[in-house]
Amino acid sequence: MKKLVAVAALLLLGVAAFSAPSRAETGSVAVVFTKGGFIVGVGGGEGVLHLRGKNYPFTVSGMSVGLTVGASTTKFVGRALNLRGPASIEGSYAVGGAGGAVAAGAGAVQLQNANGVILQLSGPKVGAEVSAAVGGVTIRLK
Repeated sequence: MKKLVAVAALLLLGVAAFSAPSRAETGSVAVVFTKGGFIVGVGGGEGVLHLRGKNYPFTVSGMSVGLTVGASTTKFVGRALNLRGPASIEGSYAVGGAGGAVAAGAGAVQLQNANGVILQLSGPKVGAEVSAAVGGVTIRLK
């Protein structure tokens, strides 16, 4: 009887080990994004995801519709949460909110894509731009 209980316990542990969900990872992100426009804002930039000791370069493109006047460049740094590998950072991220910079200021944003990846970014803005717009950005690995 003791052998049967021991075998059953080992089988349960084995099944639990195989059915455990994979763990999400956190990486660090650095992005330089330049935006400009009047009513419709268009922007783009480049960034790097640092995960598991490796760098994964990517491009960022985006557009916003609403009140946008001027141009700015933002150097964001932050974290990428809920990663399931470097490719999960790819996709479209919705953006909504208001912000602005004159000469120099600060910006912060939190974005999420369909893969469940959350980007928490902040950094200084340089330029003259005021916006109250809704839009989105798309990230693609290079």
